[in-house]
Amino acid sequence: MPDYDAFLLLSFGGPEGPDDVMPFLENVTRGRGIPPERLAEVAEHYQAYGGVSPINGQCRDMLAAIKAAGLDLPAYWGNRNWDPFLEDTVRQMADDGVRRAVAFVTSAYSSYSACRQYRDDIERAVEAVGPRAPEIDKIRPYFNHLGFIEPFAANTAAALETLPADVRDDARLVFTAHSVPVGMAAASGSVSAGTAMPEAVGGRYAAELAEAARLITERVRGESAGFDLVWQSRSGPPSVPWLEPDICDHLTALASDDVPAVVVVPVGFVSDHMEVIHDLDTEARLVAESLGMGFARAAAPGSSPRFAQMVRELVAERTAGEPGEALGTFGPAAGDCPADCCRYVPKGKPS
Repeated sequence: MPDYDAFLLLSFGGPEGPDDVMPFLENVTRGRGIPPERLAEVAEHYQAYGGVSPINGQCRDMLAAIKAAGLDLPAYWGNRNWDPFLEDTVRQMADDGVRRAVAFVTSAYSSYSACRQYRDDIERAVEAVGPRAPEIDKIRPYFNHLGFIEPFAANTAAALETLPADVRDDARLVFTAHSVPVGMAAASGSVSAGTAMPEAVGGRYAAELAEAARLITERVRGESAGFDLVWQSRSGPPSVPWLEPDICDHLTALASDDVPAVVVVPVGFVSDHMEVIHDLDTEARLVAESLGMGFARAAAPGSSPRFAQMVRELVAERTAGEPGEALGTFGPAAGDCPADCCRYVPKGKPS
């Protein structure tokens, strides 16, 4: 089995002050043709919170929790879009003599943006640092690991309890994830190692999300309970089809069916960063309130002790050859993806 001498936490990154906001958004959207006025609109979301995204602080807390859970490797942290940038982190690892590291990404699912793009980030950073750079292996998707499902279920049950007693039993569990272009979702390949992809729009990304939502719902309300999987945080041009329905449109539809309340579960996210606290806690909540609908939002697992323990278990899975843990029918996702897995090139761009 691999002999790792370091652990890497890899995340998206976020601004940590008002002056960081526009440069950060430009990093995120570079090459995507997003109009300046749209960037300015999104920048206002961050400025409303002092120009600070919660994600970097949450990564610091997560790293501390992982160490407290018994991680016995030197730990590093790098981001895709903001300080500490991954390339700088890999260079520091090389300076420290690290030869092989295991990387945990703050995204539980498969698809280009949720998994493959992080693998590409690692490859670019290693290439930029050169021959001194360590070899870095990414931990598999963990959407159906007990350490992901269990804290989400506990947080969903806790959110349900905050609703008034007279609407609690009839409240709908609504699971949300970041929408992606339909073409990207369809390119996300087979569901997991040894399991065929279901014939459904959304490929492996949507199928894994639906499975995670089912596993959480089963623990909160039983095997036969229903739930909805919807989407949020769309950022692409109207001409490109993305996964639907949007959370706010779905709330309107539920209200027309006389659903009295919802518990919104951000199952597509590991921590409560800006797209959770703005798109759900602000926008979706306002829509629900305008419809006279009760609204509660479950917290993401973040730096909970069980989630941190899961990270340690996933490291042990790679280092000691321990069996991969997975709930449900999909089994554990593949530890190492084929080179072409989840590749996605938008129409009009060179491959």
